[in-house]
Amino acid sequence: MLLVRHGATPTTGKVLPGRAPGLHLSKAGQEQAERVAPAIAALEPRPVAVYASPLERARETAAPIARALGVRVRSERGLLEVDTGDWTGLSIKRAARRREWGAVQRWPSGFWFPGGESFAELVSRTTDAVARLVSAHPGEWIVAVSHADPIRALIATAAGVPLDLFQRLAVSTCSVSAVRYTAFGPRVICVNASADGLVPG
Repeated sequence: MLLVRHGATPTTGKVLPGRAPGLHLSKAGQEQAERVAPAIAALEPRPVAVYASPLERARETAAPIARALGVRVRSERGLLEVDTGDWTGLSIKRAARRREWGAVQRWPSGFWFPGGESFAELVSRTTDAVARLVSAHPGEWIVAVSHADPIRALIATAAGVPLDLFQRLAVSTCSVSAVRYTAFGPRVICVNASADGLVPG
């Protein structure tokens, strides 16, 4: 599975957007998506399907990838961003001043967003989604376009990294991470690769 974070938006690095609708890719984000699409299409074996979080920024990133592969984008709610509940729309500067921010960064397994989702629930939801997708495509590579925290959670789970350390993983906008799911367990192939870092074959 190729895990692709959506491209940059006008609020990337500034705001906790959560699942609020109406957030689209910026011009830079659109360019990132257009750049990564042919790099993914050139890989061997070639991915056979593209799934995306239902949020606009993820679907807009998935669209050029799907076009390059000659497939359609399929929506998968299990790939949604973490539900930040009452923190949705909060600036990262303001969030960082809250006493709970330390838990978000250093004890995420013990934190849940007020009115939203816990990080433990995020792990359960995303791993369930991946299990379904892998089961539907045995022996095939697929693309899953999601968000930073869900991708961090999936990589950490695949690598056996405790949830409380998952914030240490870098997942940049429009980066590609790869995990091979086998009968003997998952293997992390790469993390946070750029379009230029993807190697065909």
